[in-house]
Amino acid sequence: MADLATLTSRITDALGDAVLDAGEARGTLVVRVRPDAWRSTAETARRTLGFDYLSFIAGIDWMPAPVVGLVEGDTSTPAQPSDMTFGVAGSAGRFQVFAHVQSTTQHAGVTFRTDVDEADPRVESWVSVYPGADWHERECWEMYGFVFEGHPSLRHLYLPSEFEGHPLRKDFPLLAREVKPWPGLTDVEPMPGGDDEAGEEGAA
Repeated sequence: MADLATLTSRITDALGDAVLDAGEARGTLVVRVRPDAWRSTAETARRTLGFDYLSFIAGIDWMPAPVVGLVEGDTSTPAQPSDMTFGVAGSAGRFQVFAHVQSTTQHAGVTFRTDVDEADPRVESWVSVYPGADWHERECWEMYGFVFEGHPSLRHLYLPSEFEGHPLRKDFPLLAREVKPWPGLTDVEPMPGGDDEAGEEGAA
């Protein structure tokens, strides 16, 4: 298995000026490429670099999740950043698509990312290079609203055709969270022998 420095050098040499940035996240190489080089990145990854297996394709929405339905003193709601922050290799804006590919012979993998325009969220399809991208791109189209140009048949996987909106976007209203806060510390029962239990015994 190649070390990250060697792997980074091989990939950046092969992709040239298509690479915008690269970095390491939890032992995995992350390479951000230009949007207009997204499909050619797939071709280079498979045919030149030997990454013969596509693990997944998914979307990212870096927008902070809206804080709704809070009850004063509730500590069960997950902490959320108030500003838009980006992970390893950066981003030009709110949306990105990322794909993880691996080599079954070299035992190495890399995650590629590219920026997606918020006003016109389009990106090239990888299906012609990695046929397994079909299902992943359909899910991403459905959940984020990203159009994968060149995909043979973008159609719903989970939602009815008349459904409006994209559930994995951070600004999609999740009514369950607005009606009731996240379960957590507010629902925890007192420990046996705790102050609450002792108070109940004294009152009895």
